[in-house]
Amino acid sequence: MTMNDAKEEITMHSIQIVGTTQPQGYKDILSDEALCFLSSLVDKFGERRDALLQQRDAIQAQYDQGATPDFRTDTKAIRDDKTWQIAPPPQDLLDRRVEITGPVERKMVINALNSGAKVFMCCFEDASSPTWENMVEGQINLRDANLGTINYYDQSKAKNYTLDADPALLIARPRGLHLPEKSIQFKHQAIPGCLMDFALYFFHNYQARAAKGQGVYYYLPKLETMEEAQWWEDIFCFTERYFNVPTGTIRATVLIETLPAVFQMDEILYVMRQHIVAMNCGRWDYIFSYIKTLKNHADRILPDRHGIGMDQSFLKAYSQLLVRTCHTRGALAMGGMSAFIPSKDPLEMANVTRKVIDDKQREALNGHDGTWVAHPALVDLAMSTFNEHLKGQVNQLNFPSPTHTIDAEQLLAPCPGTRDEAGVRKNIRIAVYYIEAWIQGHGCVPIYGLMEDAATAEISRANLWQWIHHAIALDDGQVFTKTLFHRWLYEELNTIKQEVGETRYAAGRFVETADLFYELSTAKTFASFLTLPSYQLL
Repeated sequence: MTMNDAKEEITMHSIQIVGTTQPQGYKDILSDEALCFLSSLVDKFGERRDALLQQRDAIQAQYDQGATPDFRTDTKAIRDDKTWQIAPPPQDLLDRRVEITGPVERKMVINALNSGAKVFMCCFEDASSPTWENMVEGQINLRDANLGTINYYDQSKAKNYTLDADPALLIARPRGLHLPEKSIQFKHQAIPGCLMDFALYFFHNYQARAAKGQGVYYYLPKLETMEEAQWWEDIFCFTERYFNVPTGTIRATVLIETLPAVFQMDEILYVMRQHIVAMNCGRWDYIFSYIKTLKNHADRILPDRHGIGMDQSFLKAYSQLLVRTCHTRGALAMGGMSAFIPSKDPLEMANVTRKVIDDKQREALNGHDGTWVAHPALVDLAMSTFNEHLKGQVNQLNFPSPTHTIDAEQLLAPCPGTRDEAGVRKNIRIAVYYIEAWIQGHGCVPIYGLMEDAATAEISRANLWQWIHHAIALDDGQVFTKTLFHRWLYEELNTIKQEVGETRYAAGRFVETADLFYELSTAKTFASFLTLPSYQLL
């Protein structure tokens, strides 16, 4: 036995599958070879990931004591040096005018790939509930999609779904650093969910994608620092050596969806310059992160999240700085999500159309190279809006950067807006609806005309926690307290019961969800992510 063989054997003995492997296809995905690779990643990078999460907590503690995020002094030379560039993006990643996002469910994967969008970002994270079944079957679905063999028969509609001839380019989004995977254990501890998602997707798809002349592409969520980006960069380099594939086989788009990360975009691009191709304005999570990061700052309390649009000055500055930073370094700058879903009501659909066009025009004028939609019916609308602005180009890498300074004061500026009872009650219903669906295995949920994912539930929860924590006065003069929140929360349960009906309500977990939501929204210590305590209820 060679030294490498011995190490492989030790590593394999350290990993244990706790979840079921009986359903069809599970053992193929969880093969010995795939698990050996996954074990190697956890063994080499798991403890470092834990240290990065501890570093997050330590930095957050400084913000809780009154500090505010700012550009780093120790990396000023990286920002000031305008000569370095990222490795040129491959040809198939240069046209990303419209990207559609969605969960890992089989029919939705097919519909998204057939939507007419340039890219489908298939999400193991905020758009998917991380049940064991979803996470393993999602890998089966993406493997079959890359092979071109994916199909789905809908018995209720007597309809068979298969791939069109020219599907969207597939990019996978693994879970964030914070989420564990309890159904796979390494040395009797839950492994990082992101390593499961990354490793299994690469292992089962790199050869099929190489046969089509494509690399293996990822979206990376919720990074906060250049050190976290370096962690992923080192994983990419290790993986390419492990499988003896060329450097740059893996290419990544990083979501800038945390407030700390917007101050380190140059640094993130720099440390990942061999593998990064783009950054994206993950604006819903960004609003959540703004609240979470500055939650103790009484002068930074945001209004009701329903009134916070990209026209607000702090979000406009964030968008423009991302575009400027990316284009300076040769990276694409992706816009944010339009979460609207089509309406059968003509007046409502006209309103949706107007809002989508306004949003996408704003992004195109800011210099973004493409945008996101959540529903196939909005792909053509977003595409036509960008096409009108791009005038035959497929991106805006040559977009002239604005010369005005974008500083920390602009990025941290609070914004005006309403703080009323109607907004609180709507936030309550959306959060309860979403979390209840999430703990039942559904991560992408249509609610009141929007396709909601974990980010919007997080904003609702953070909004309410901050208002309670600071005892803010609502627009009608009422002080928002735990007592008032408790009354409105359980009154809204009755509204939900009326909306869904007695049968669905009785079969659901709405009371349990409301109890959890109350606990999270009123706790003395703010939980960093609601999905962590909710994960225990799956």
